[in-house]
Amino acid sequence: MKHGKKYTDSAKLVDKSVLYDAGEALEIAVKTATAKFDETVEVHVRLGVDSRHADQQVRGAVILPHGTGKTIRVAVFAKGDDAKAAEEAGADVVGAEDLVAKIQEGFMDFDVAVATPNMMGLVGRLGKVLGPHGLMPSPKAGTVTTDVAKAVNEAKAGKIEYRLDKTNIIHCPIGKVSFGKEKLFENFDILLTAIAKAKPEASKGQYIRSCAVATTMGPGVKINTSKYSA
Repeated sequence: MKHGKKYTDSAKLVDKSVLYDAGEALEIAVKTATAKFDETVEVHVRLGVDSRHADQQVRGAVILPHGTGKTIRVAVFAKGDDAKAAEEAGADVVGAEDLVAKIQEGFMDFDVAVATPNMMGLVGRLGKVLGPHGLMPSPKAGTVTTDVAKAVNEAKAGKIEYRLDKTNIIHCPIGKVSFGKEKLFENFDILLTAIAKAKPEASKGQYIRSCAVATTMGPGVKINTSKYSA
């Protein structure tokens, strides 16, 4: 794969043979960002589990203290008082059968979906649409709840969901380059601590196999995660 000059120059800042401390890695990642827009900083964590087994799934949610730097659009499946509470909390779109129909017609203009438990029979029809996008409401992520106002507020405040993909890697945004090293580190620390605590009992051997951070257009910087494996 051929990279452009900016990427090649940025890559020179990174020693591929070194596992950096998280703070140093984030400082380097910020330096590698040369795009004309405010690049997102992403964390990629490879785990020593097998996502094909139900007892080795790793999934949960955390509130990043500094958010992700992105305006989060929230869709809520609710009726009556719950729908009203969601609207008052600032949900971007609220509905029931009408919202399901809208999504079936192609509407996907939201980043987080929240549902009350009594709506999940209805929302279940959207599994094939929402599932592949990671948008299916789930009790583990706190997005199936009777307290929709709280869920909307948390999503808007920077709550993110982490979950294994088919290759046993978790990919998560932890903010923008403009946040600077300190804020990015605080977000990173919260996320990695949560992932470490979510270790399934069925996981044997080394749990956190590798971890790297990278900006949207920048090279990966490997991180020493021994602190989180202790």
